[in-house]
Amino acid sequence: MFNRLFGKPKEQSNALATIEKLNETLEMLEKKEKVLLKKAAAEVEKAKEFTKAKNKRAAIQCLKRKRLYEQQVEQLGNFQLRIHDQIIMLEGAKATTETVDALRTGASAMKAMQKATNIDDVDKTMDEINEQTENMKQIQDALSAPIGAAADFDEDELEAELEELEGAELEAELLRPATTAPAIPVQSVPVGRQPARPTAQKNTAEEDELAALQAEMAL
Repeated sequence: MFNRLFGKPKEQSNALATIEKLNETLEMLEKKEKVLLKKAAAEVEKAKEFTKAKNKRAAIQCLKRKRLYEQQVEQLGNFQLRIHDQIIMLEGAKATTETVDALRTGASAMKAMQKATNIDDVDKTMDEINEQTENMKQIQDALSAPIGAAADFDEDELEAELEELEGAELEAELLRPATTAPAIPVQSVPVGRQPARPTAQKNTAEEDELAALQAEMAL
């Protein structure tokens, strides 16, 4: 149904033109309704005047014309309801068609994307990435491997030797004597008393005097 109404751009343009025409007709009917209502009100006023003038026949004629105007107003109201109904249906159909077209466009785009990147392509790409990663890891391992004389060193032996050095250093640290002796507190000497000279200094003076006496005797 919607394809028949708005299946092509030209048909959609015709639908828009139809809605615009219906709106114009609705506006015209509303204006005409207002005019008829004014005429009916005018006939009522005339009927009142004829009633005051005791002209019953003329007053009745005014009321008849008022009824005719009211019938036309009622008819115009029905026309407006029909036009409103058509406008609502066309606008709803247009919105639905635009929604369906948008969904169809999205589905086509999704289908094209899936066709361009199917699951086999994804799996193939992931396999290539994993392969390149493994190759790079092998290259890095090859570049970091020791070469020449360093390649012949046994890592276990080197670690054992390092442990021996650490043990010897710890043992030497424990056996090393203290380099500084504890400080001996100095006792204060009372004022007026001289400290006693060491005995060694006294013996040296006596030996000097004896050597000087022997020298004089020799002369």
